[in-house]
Amino acid sequence: MLCLRQVCLFTLRHYQARTLSSDLLLSQINSCIHEDEVFSLVGRNKARLSEKHVGIALNMLWQLQKKRPLLLRTSDYVRNHSQFLTLCVLAENKVERMEDEAIVDTLYSILRLNVEDHDSLAGVLVTEAWKRLERQVLLSLPALSKFALCLYKQRRHFSPVIGQVAHIVDMKLDSIQDIRILSVLMISISDVISQSFRDRLLHKAEQLLEEKNEGHFNYAKRILQFIQNVKLRYHPLVEKCNKIFLKSASRLDIHSVSLIFGLYEQLGFDSAEFRLLAKQLLSETIDDYYDPETFSKLFFTLGPMAGSKVRERLIATAVHMAEEFSSHQVLVILKTMQKMKCRNSHLLKKMASVLHKHLDSYHVLQLVKLTQYLVALRCHDLELFAKLKMLLFGFLKPNVIPADTAAIIRGLAMLPSFQVEEIIINKAAAVLPQCRLHHLNCIATALVKWNHRDQLQWQNSSELCGNLLQKLSDYGFQRLQKAGNLNLLLEELTHVNGGWFEEVLNEETMTTCQRLIDQITWANVVPLSIFLIRTNHRCPSLLDKIASVTVEHIDKIHPFEVYFILFLFSALNYDPPANEEFFESCIQRLTSNLSFFETHHLVLLGHVLAVAGYFPPVLIKRIFNVSFLSKLDAELEVLPETLKQRARLHLMKLNRAVCLECPEFHIPWFHERYCQRVFCNSNSRINPLRQHVHRMLTEILGGSNYTRTSVLTPYYYEIDFECILDENKKPLSYMAQNIPLDDVEGIHLRLDIKDEGRKALPPGAQKIALEFLDSKAFSKNSRYLKGEPAVKKRHLEMLGYRVIQIPHFEWNSMVLSAKGEQLEYLRKHLYGIQ
Repeated sequence: MLCLRQVCLFTLRHYQARTLSSDLLLSQINSCIHEDEVFSLVGRNKARLSEKHVGIALNMLWQLQKKRPLLLRTSDYVRNHSQFLTLCVLAENKVERMEDEAIVDTLYSILRLNVEDHDSLAGVLVTEAWKRLERQVLLSLPALSKFALCLYKQRRHFSPVIGQVAHIVDMKLDSIQDIRILSVLMISISDVISQSFRDRLLHKAEQLLEEKNEGHFNYAKRILQFIQNVKLRYHPLVEKCNKIFLKSASRLDIHSVSLIFGLYEQLGFDSAEFRLLAKQLLSETIDDYYDPETFSKLFFTLGPMAGSKVRERLIATAVHMAEEFSSHQVLVILKTMQKMKCRNSHLLKKMASVLHKHLDSYHVLQLVKLTQYLVALRCHDLELFAKLKMLLFGFLKPNVIPADTAAIIRGLAMLPSFQVEEIIINKAAAVLPQCRLHHLNCIATALVKWNHRDQLQWQNSSELCGNLLQKLSDYGFQRLQKAGNLNLLLEELTHVNGGWFEEVLNEETMTTCQRLIDQITWANVVPLSIFLIRTNHRCPSLLDKIASVTVEHIDKIHPFEVYFILFLFSALNYDPPANEEFFESCIQRLTSNLSFFETHHLVLLGHVLAVAGYFPPVLIKRIFNVSFLSKLDAELEVLPETLKQRARLHLMKLNRAVCLECPEFHIPWFHERYCQRVFCNSNSRINPLRQHVHRMLTEILGGSNYTRTSVLTPYYYEIDFECILDENKKPLSYMAQNIPLDDVEGIHLRLDIKDEGRKALPPGAQKIALEFLDSKAFSKNSRYLKGEPAVKKRHLEMLGYRVIQIPHFEWNSMVLSAKGEQLEYLRKHLYGIQ
């Protein structure tokens, strides 16, 4: 019977399709130029409407809306019209007779007309389409992508029908040759795919973008959304998308620019070239954004890279428009203010005032972000913080999701003058067994903070806090000891930062990584390197494995990612067994692909290599070029302030290294004014340790005129202490050498270094630089000197100094606890006594 019924339905559809091809009513519907014409035809011909008439009519309603600008569309009018309801009822009744692709078109049309998610017709259409997919009805690829998009818009991200679509895509992937279809399918099925399927989709997208590299602006945006959905940092494909955006300047508007900036932020990607393009575009049209939606997007994109005048205009407009902002727009403004480090009191008060009426509309994670922004901006609205506390507490009590519980506790820990209640400790304890490492870290960091500030004031609070911290440690150890997949572990470690984790779990994490060392591949050496950089941990077995995997698979690692691997070895001052082969392989990979790097990235790369003692001529000549430096200046104008300062500092350090170590390049020293400005603006305070050591050096050398403190050398290295010994190792007086001494206690920075650097010493005399090295000069929990202090020693020796570096672990040891031992220690180092 079922088979007979299907045959009948097919025959009926075929017959109606043939007879309606010349149907006058169908022609009339297709000829309509206004929605009211469609509704009039429907009203007069209800009895004659077939499933094809109904589908075409609903589709025509959307096509008519689509032709209008967004602000002039009348979707509400269409949906509320009585004849629209008639069409929906007829479609429900005739859905089984509809052709396969007509079902998809009808579903797409009503969703674009903004019907409710729970609309009965939408549900019936999805169910019918699903049934046909299960009967292995083969939708065309365009229809399949449209159906997948409908499911995505309905937020059916994890539904079985999406799984069915993903299965069909998996089987048909090789036959997809349209990047539009592929990009829609990718974002629609992103939540139900395996890692191997994800990688196949990315490879296919790369292939199609390379084959047809024009006119893919919207598809590139979708691909970025897919990469963000699967929480992946895939630099090669993001880079291709960025090139498409740069070629599509004419298609950029405030909506697409803000979307792209948001995606780049989430993906950890930045493009100074795109920033420059966006800044030019938005600066030229700044007066066009006068409604809250577009202005909030303008503030988000242009604010962080605007000059002082544009910045003031944006702030003034935001103040004027504050009362009109929606809850989401207020969040965007505050987030951008934090990014801009904008603490304009007038704007902050306005935002806080508006927030009072929006607070109840935020979900829990938005409240946590809101708390973070307000605290960072130093908001002083205690009433607002009290409301935030109450709302966060309200979410905490019924919450059973570990990630949300940890986020709420992190948010509560940010609040000023917050008295911790016992329920927080109990809720934290309840979710511990399900917590991931970064959740444990959030909770522990909050507890340590509260305990330090004496905010745990109920009976037995210290005992409860201590017990919970011990449980946190135990669960952290257990999670690490049970870890069997390095990729999953690195995914968790990506979000971990803070003192508690480093103090309690860092060693166990290193042990776990060493246990999983055989799982290190070319695909995960970069996240592992970034983790080791962040933890500042020198683990020879892991470093050696990273180096060997890198050399073996160097052609598979993206050039930009090679930078992070080099940074690890350079910063930790570590030489792997095949040191020359490792660095030469990396340098060859980089210098063959310099076009992948923006100008400021090349500066950072050059500095990393210089610290390791490598100066590739092709890179050095490219950087120290007038046109390159001009382009760098333009890029720096749009970069975030922190990155801008870092790039300038590293250019100075690279310039210094090249001048000292590679005079054959004939690169001039052009950072004199920069260094003077930096040191003039720095706050050099009197250091008690320096005062103490200065007195001891005065005693050892025979007077205060034999030593100087806080000395600036040529090329602007600052050294703690300087003295001069003659050929018989007797101290020479600075007054006798006509070198001016410092003020009392000798603690200030000298700026007359140019002339001093040229003064010749007596024959056989030697300058001595005495440096005290704190824990920052060494890798974590070790006595191995890091790259930067090692380079400083190397350069000071080139400048004619004998360098004495005194590590903190020696100076602060029990052996040197008395003044006499300290004097003897300094005397031995100064005079080279064994």
